[in-house]
Amino acid sequence: KGFRWSRKSKERAAKEALVHAWKYAFRDRRKKKGEFRKLWQVRINAASRSHGLPYRSFIAGLKKANVILDRKSLSALAQAHPDAFAHVVECAKRALA
Repeated sequence: KGFRWSRKSKERAAKEALVHAWKYAFRDRRKKKGEFRKLWQVRINAASRSHGLPYRSFIAGLKKANVILDRKSLSALAQAHPDAFAHVVECAKRALA
């Protein structure tokens, strides 16, 4: 789309704006991964608590039961297929007991 104000006509200002934009883009590409992980954790916590198991215990139970599902797929499972997620929660509960 282009630059606004003096950045459209002054090469030095435009170059400076680009350098800052690249810096923010580089930083935020890495930040995005952590933001998504936080979102998945919140979704998993809400779904697992509705089955009577907090997030921390749920993840510990999955590790004990050797269930290898990442947080992204667990979050998607909790949203799209609650009955299947309930089965995963039961596996975690059995491993903790």
